Amino acid sequence: MGGTAEIVILAMVAAFLGLRLYAVLGRRAEHHEEPLRRFDGAAAPAPARLPERPAVEIGGSPVRLRDPLPASPAVERGLRDIAAADRRFDPAAFVEAAKGAYRMILEAFWAGDADGLAKLCHPHVLAGFEAALTERTTRGEVLENRLIRVEEASIIAASYSAPTERVTIRFVADIAAVTRDKDGKVIAGSLTDAVEVRDSWTFSRNVASADPDWHLDETDAG
Repeated sequence: MGGTAEIVILAMVAAFLGLRLYAVLGRRAEHHEEPLRRFDGAAAPAPARLPERPAVEIGGSPVRLRDPLPASPAVERGLRDIAAADRRFDPAAFVEAAKGAYRMILEAFWAGDADGLAKLCHPHVLAGFEAALTERTTRGEVLENRLIRVEEASIIAASYSAPTERVTIRFVADIAAVTRDKDGKVIAGSLTDAVEVRDSWTFSRNVASADPDWHLDETDAG
């Protein structure tokens, strides 16, 4: 009886770690499929256009956009401070590039690609990922996770404190996850039932650096 209970507990722990990246990701909630809606009722008016700015790069992926992003006064102040210090910065382009970085970091973790993570994360964040990868390898487990889609990505915080610029993005995404043991047996999750994951990731960059890339600096739930 004790052995059965132990197996059940281990399976529960594996499910939790597999989906939440060993506490590096935020909380998750059950996902109910609904049509993706941008507006209700009449179409919203087109946003004002801004002059084109140089592309922002995250993980070596330049993206160029022009549309402004809605933001709270505090976020707008932070974005203005960043833009004053970094003429390459464009909020809309940054969000699109951050979505790409979000996918790359998740997929690198799921694949056990520590080198890929090192290119996108600051050392203290990388250490957390590496600890999770080591434990997963010790257990002989393999993740078969898939990022179905990023439903939402928005800037919720921005600041500049010389020489560091920091931007926090809230991601809402659908993820399908499966954990297999060393024998290939599914011990947690399902690839047919996606869950909604909500994460707040902070990216930062030293404006004095010749490196144009931003790196993952902090993760949190919600």
